[in-house]
Amino acid sequence: MNVNQLLKQLVLSELEKAVESYLEKNKLSSVKENLKIRIEYSRDEKFGDYSSPFALENKSILNKNPKEIAEAVLAEIENDSFFEFVSFSPPGFINFRIQTKFLNDYVRSVMSQAVVFAETPRKEKILLEFVSANPTGPMNIVSARSAAYGDALANLLTSLGHTVKREFYVNDYGNQVYLLGVAVLLRIFESRGDSIQFQEEDSNDSVIDLVKKRILPKESYRGEYIKDIAMQCIEDKERTKFVLDCVSMEKWDEVINYLSRYAVEYNLSRQKEDLALFGVNFDLFFSERSLHESGDVEKVPTILKKEDVTTIDGKLHFLSTLYGDDKDRVIRREDGRPTYLMADIAYHYNKFQRGFDTLIDIWGPDHYGYIARLKGAVKSFGKADENFQVLIAQQVNLIENKEKVKMSKRLGIFQTMRDLLTYLGKQGRDVGRYFFLMRSSDAPLDFDLDLAKDESDKNPVFYIQYAHARICSIFRELQVPMDLNLLQAGISEEFLKQEERTRLLFWVARLQEEVYDTATSFEPHRLTNYLQSLSKSFTKFYSQKDNRIKDKTGNEKDTLLALVLYTKFALESGLKLLGISAPEKMSKEDSEQ
Repeated sequence: MNVNQLLKQLVLSELEKAVESYLEKNKLSSVKENLKIRIEYSRDEKFGDYSSPFALENKSILNKNPKEIAEAVLAEIENDSFFEFVSFSPPGFINFRIQTKFLNDYVRSVMSQAVVFAETPRKEKILLEFVSANPTGPMNIVSARSAAYGDALANLLTSLGHTVKREFYVNDYGNQVYLLGVAVLLRIFESRGDSIQFQEEDSNDSVIDLVKKRILPKESYRGEYIKDIAMQCIEDKERTKFVLDCVSMEKWDEVINYLSRYAVEYNLSRQKEDLALFGVNFDLFFSERSLHESGDVEKVPTILKKEDVTTIDGKLHFLSTLYGDDKDRVIRREDGRPTYLMADIAYHYNKFQRGFDTLIDIWGPDHYGYIARLKGAVKSFGKADENFQVLIAQQVNLIENKEKVKMSKRLGIFQTMRDLLTYLGKQGRDVGRYFFLMRSSDAPLDFDLDLAKDESDKNPVFYIQYAHARICSIFRELQVPMDLNLLQAGISEEFLKQEERTRLLFWVARLQEEVYDTATSFEPHRLTNYLQSLSKSFTKFYSQKDNRIKDKTGNEKDTLLALVLYTKFALESGLKLLGISAPEKMSKEDSEQ
């Protein structure tokens, strides 16, 4: 299916033809390029399915009042089998109602048990990097939001025909990882009876000096989870012997680097477990260390434009101000050590070298200031601005009893992904993913734990799932197989012309363009909004006594069964794209038939 077959595009095409005809008749073709022509959903369904503010937005260019413009354009729209009616409504909207027959034919052409989504004309190979949580500790709630967002976005982009790979970047190199090893070593000392202290003020002592004194550096890691890593490490007698031998010979760097790698592997394995519980699977976990060991990081100055790199006071700078950054950035320190930016440039160059057309990164809320410098580097080594996009997953506030809370009593400083999934129970994956996706990712999210724990249809994800399960129960009760091929021969448009039936058919027909718009805008919350509205339309439809299918016979029964089966497929398909299940049975729905 080509994108031009989306309903909204078909309506837009009819409007564009009418405007073209209007301009020619009135000898106004010269202003065509300045006109704004767009289609949106009607804000009130009584006016139609779609509307356009064309008359309102172009009144100055056309030098007429909106009503005159609208009536002139309406006169150019052919009265055919596509529209039930077209009309004007103040202050300047042109409204369109799609004919029931056309809606039915359209839905039948695209809806089946394997729904075919609209494909983009230009298919790309996309690398989507998301979560990339620091392996120095458990994944927090923002990482969980990023996981839900990234995985849903990958599904949506794949539905358009793109080839999408999911990648997790493991920051397993540098000072932060070294300090992780320091923390584990000191906790091992503590487990063997040594008393450790916590550095509170700066001193001239080196990290090794502090370790010898059994003092945990200020910038190191103090969470209780470090004790778990230490205890897990020394459960192995050979590991314990190696650690103690290094300590006795004062091979401090060797033992700290060893424990750093062990701790990273431990944390990463736990993160992978959490992601699996959340239904998120990555194609690759890419190691930052591999970039350094291969020499790719040191090559960065040679892949950037020569004029974009210069040495100032012994430090190598990338002149990122040339690309809109607020200041130039150091990529190599005076002592020759690369900065994080230098490694990140090497990483993104590596992504393109692997043959990807477009890179999409999802970052946390504290990385806004990093965007300009890295986008500048990508341009410097020859890629266009549109080839690299950064999305932000904003902060999450956990709310219980209308107050902010911390989920983890044991870990204290963490609000972890695992804690949340455990708290939410058996429905944790579905509820967690939906709640993270139901608001725009670039805005802070208040995650209502009380609502998330509610198992009634007040919970928005259950409201959708109940609608799906209710449809399945209809077919079970009537002992009819959910097979459109058996129903379509009996479908009759005359039985679809009742208002609630037509409205439900239109909401089903919107699935294709809602998915397309959601994917191209990188906004999964638009799909959650659509599924809510579709479920509401079905509930309203089924609450009408005249729509009780068990009381119908013949073609009317087949028509209504097909309509609710279309609805089921739309609900199931939308939930699947979001990574959420579509259960056929729930505790409530059978009692409501």
